[in-house]
Amino acid sequence: MSELSISIDEDYSHLREPVRQLCKRFPGEYWRKLDAESEYPKAFVDALTEHEVLSALIPEEYGGAGLPLRAGVAILETIHESGCNAAACHAQMYTMGTLLRHGSVEQKQRYLPRIASGELRLQAFAVTEPTSGSETLKLKTFAARKGDRYVINGQKIWTSRALQSDLMILLARTTPVAEVEKRSHGLSVFLVDLRKAKGNGLEIRPIDAMINHNTTEMFFTDLEVPADALIGEEGHGFRYILDGMNAERILLSGEALGDAKYFLRRATEYAKQREVFARPIGQNQGVAFPLARAWAQTQAADLMVRKAAGLFDAQRECGAEANTAKLLASEAAWQAGDTCFQTFGGFAFATEYDIERKWRECRLFQTAPISTNMVLAFIAQKVLGLPRSY
Repeated sequence: MSELSISIDEDYSHLREPVRQLCKRFPGEYWRKLDAESEYPKAFVDALTEHEVLSALIPEEYGGAGLPLRAGVAILETIHESGCNAAACHAQMYTMGTLLRHGSVEQKQRYLPRIASGELRLQAFAVTEPTSGSETLKLKTFAARKGDRYVINGQKIWTSRALQSDLMILLARTTPVAEVEKRSHGLSVFLVDLRKAKGNGLEIRPIDAMINHNTTEMFFTDLEVPADALIGEEGHGFRYILDGMNAERILLSGEALGDAKYFLRRATEYAKQREVFARPIGQNQGVAFPLARAWAQTQAADLMVRKAAGLFDAQRECGAEANTAKLLASEAAWQAGDTCFQTFGGFAFATEYDIERKWRECRLFQTAPISTNMVLAFIAQKVLGLPRSY
C-alpha cells in the first residue's frame, strides 16, 4: 500500500498555467459557434494532444508523462475554470486505464504509444443501454465466441464521441445471465476498432441533446471482432469496468470544480462592477451571501476531490470518497451556476455571456457518469450500512 498524500495548497501549477494559456486560444466565441452547429471541438482536442495534455496519465514507457490521477484532476479543472469544456476528450484519460491495468502486454504495446502520440483516439466508452440504464448487470448486448472471433449483437445509448474515436471500450455479456452464479459474472470488455466496425455490423446515430456532447446511440448487428480484442479474461469485465469508474468520477469531479470556480469568478467580478441604485450589487447581502455560500460549498467539494484522488493514487479503497467527491462537486457547480445566473439577471440568458452554455453543461454532472440518487444509495448501503434499496 502506497503512502497517502493530500495537498491543500495550489498543486501542479506547472501544468495549470500552460493549460490556461492554451485555453485562451479558444474563447467563448469558439464554443458558441460549435454549440450552434453541434460540431466537435477538433481544433481544441488537437491542441491538447499536441501539447501532450491528454497523455498525462499514460506511463512514460508508453510515451506518456506517467503522472498521478491528481494531475489529471488539476488539468481538467483548469480547462473548465478557463471557460472551455473537456468533455470532448476527457474519456481518453480514464478509458485507457482499462487497457493499462487489464490489457495484455501485446495490447498495451500496440495501442498505448499511439494513443499517447495522438495517432489513435480512445474516447468512447459503451456501457449504457436503453432498456437497462443504470442497471448495468441487465445489459443485453451479447458477444458470442465463434472460433477466432466474437460476433456482437445489441444496442448501446449515450455513447459519446463514438463518431470521433478510433477505438472504443465495450462492455458486453459473453455468458447468458441464466448460466452464471452472480449477475456480475459473464460480462466481458472489448477494445473495438471503430474504423473497421462502422458500416460492417455497427451503425452509429447522433443524438441531438441539450448540450453539445457529441453523444450517440449504437446498433450492433453481427459485428465481428477478433478474439484478441478481448481485454483481460472473458467473464470478468464488470470488475474491470468498476475498477475504472472511481477514476472517472474523480476526474469529472475536477471538471465540476472548474465550472464552479468559473461561475464564482464571473459572478464576483460582475457583482463588483454592476451598479444599480448608485451602488455595486455585490454590496447587497442578497447577492453577496449566495456567492459566499457557493464559495464555501466549492471549497468543501475541493477537499473531498483531493482526498479521493489521494486515496486512488495510493492504491487504497476510495469508492465512498470518489462517489462523495462527485456528489459534492456536481452540486457545488450547479449552486455556483445558479447563483451566477441570479447575479447577472437577464444578461445571463444572452448567449454572448457564455453563462447559459456553461450552466447547461454543468447540469450533466448530476446525471452522469452516475446520478445523484445512485450515489446516495451507494453511501446509504456501503457506508452507513442501511438496507439495500434496490
